[in-house]
Amino acid sequence: MRITTPFGATSTAAEVAAGVDLTGRRAIVTGGASGIGVETARTLAAAGAEVTLAVRNTEAGDRTAADIIESTGNKQVLVAPLDLSDRASVAAFTAGWDGPLHLLINNAGVMASPLQRTADGWEMQFATNHLGHFALATGLHGALAAAGGARVVAVSSSAHLRSPIVFDDIMFERREYEPWSAYGQSKTANVLFAVEATRRWAADGIFTNALMPGGIRTNLQRYVSDEELARMRRAAGGSGAPNWKTVEQGAATTILVATSPLLDGIGGRYFEDCDEARPNEPGTRTGVAAYALDPEAAARLWTVSEQFVA
Repeated sequence: MRITTPFGATSTAAEVAAGVDLTGRRAIVTGGASGIGVETARTLAAAGAEVTLAVRNTEAGDRTAADIIESTGNKQVLVAPLDLSDRASVAAFTAGWDGPLHLLINNAGVMASPLQRTADGWEMQFATNHLGHFALATGLHGALAAAGGARVVAVSSSAHLRSPIVFDDIMFERREYEPWSAYGQSKTANVLFAVEATRRWAADGIFTNALMPGGIRTNLQRYVSDEELARMRRAAGGSGAPNWKTVEQGAATTILVATSPLLDGIGGRYFEDCDEARPNEPGTRTGVAAYALDPEAAARLWTVSEQFVA
């Protein structure tokens, strides 16, 4: 049965979290020092959680943590270095984690960047948006299982509608690189991760869901021109001027998936505007693609991902 909530596209993270008590819960937010990651972390802290900002730039992380502590009064806001494109950095982070973990918010991302490769030769968007988070989540599996009723949140995008996983050339080694196709593929991977992680880990009390936060103007779009964004909005059936959400609205669906009692024991699904998404209708830019929820593709991607990060 499709899950719907009293909230919608204009709801804020604080509205969604009203009445939620996260005292005694521990959360990690990747990319917690910029964009919707800040508001996600702030809302979790305001609800009483201990929040670790897992960030590349720890100076920015320290500034954000201080701001969240001041605005929420919760002093349990921590900062730890994490570069998702660097296998050693992810391994060091997971090795350094001690104790249970109740909420893992896989929020960090790279969007539509020029072709870049990691030290392993991996295409940067797939490496950061999917493989880094895959290695992080699997490396923290024991901590998540120890929490009892843990949730993993995969921040995806409607851009997943741009590409399935191209298994015979994931890393653009033979096909021509196209930034949006690469981004779309990585965002499909986020949804497929939620499907397979739930299948594998539900018995451990770990449930994973994916979501589309909405269009929010943040540093995520640093590689995208205003003209391109307006063109995309027209192609999606909207006006030339993008109808952006605020960061408070943009973090709402993440907070819903992370904290709502309506999602207890629910996993492997994709949400947008604070409701479970309907199937995508051809020619539209909303809803979820069938290939992003395909259990066979999800199982195959898991196996391929294990081979990459081994």
